[in-house]
This record gives sequence, C-alpha cells and structure tokens, in this order.
Amino acid sequence: MTQQSPETWLNDHGDLLYRYALLRVRSETTAEDLVQETLLAGFLSWDKFTEKSSVSTWLVGILKHKIVDHFRKHRHEVKQVQADELADDILAYQFDSEGHWQVDLVEWDTPDTQMDQKQFSKVFKLCISRLPQRMADLLFLRAIENVPMAECCDLLGFESDNQLWVTLSRTRVKLRQCLNTHWFEQG
Repeated sequence: MTQQSPETWLNDHGDLLYRYALLRVRSETTAEDLVQETLLAGFLSWDKFTEKSSVSTWLVGILKHKIVDHFRKHRHEVKQVQADELADDILAYQFDSEGHWQVDLVEWDTPDTQMDQKQFSKVFKLCISRLPQRMADLLFLRAIENVPMAECCDLLGFESDNQLWVTLSRTRVKLRQCLNTHWFEQG
C-alpha cells in the first residue's frame, strides 16, 4: 500500500469527510471545523498510521471520534425536547386501537438497496434535516454509530434510558413518515 502525502488529503478525502460530517451534525460550519480538526489530528499522528486500512478509512475513523467529542462538548447546550414536540399527531394514526402498527414494517424494501440509489440518499438527507436537532443527533449516535445508551443519555441530556428509547422510537416514526411521503409512496 502506498502512503499518500498529508498535503493531498484535503483534495483526496475532503469531500468524503465533509459529507460524512454534514450528514451527522447538520451544520456546514461545524462540519467544516470537524474536517479541519480531523485533518490536523491525522497530520499530527501520521507517524502512527500503520497502513492496516486505507488513509480514507483511517481519517473517517478519526472524524467519528471528533463528532462524538463535538456532541460531548455541546451536551449542555442541548435543549430539552418539548412535550408537545414529541406528541405530534404523527403518532395518532400510526397504530390501531390495540397498539399495533397500522402498516406492516416488513413491507419496506431492504435499506441497502435503497441507500445505494442517489435519489433515496437525497430524500433520506432531506428527512434527517427535518428532524429536530436532538432527534437527529440521537438517531446518528444510537442507531447509526451504535454509541452505548448510557453515553447517549449523557451526551444528549436524557434523564433516563426510557426517555431515550421513547425519543428514539418517535424519531424513527417521524423519519419513516417522511420517507413514506417523499420516497416510498412516490413509486
């Protein structure tokens, strides 16, 4: 494996790192800052790079840690989700009178197939951008990055595991409704 020069990282990997960060933090300025911090950290630890992975994979790994650090730094700035925000009408018609889903969740196509399509990716990003910030952060940390529950509670200011699970469930419902409206029901 040939090593790339750190001087070319921004050109070679900057777009990938920026898109990765932007999808998770939903702020262009923050994403740019995280990419800069990642490139700097990579440069400072370049002598420790063992070439067991590609430079791109190594830098994304550093970026993941920078994103979690970002959430950790700003956990005290997280606003508490208002009760009325969580109790949107979206939940009212998703379940039948016995509490079961109205729509069979199995009817969704496989996520891998859909994510490979550029159009779905665009709709998915749109739906994520429409989520309240705390819900999007929770979805990223817990469902995508698999950060442990206790750490998610600490980072996002949840008082209990139950509050986290309720919010994550409602986040998934909101995301599903948006995807249904803008993707699945369009075909």
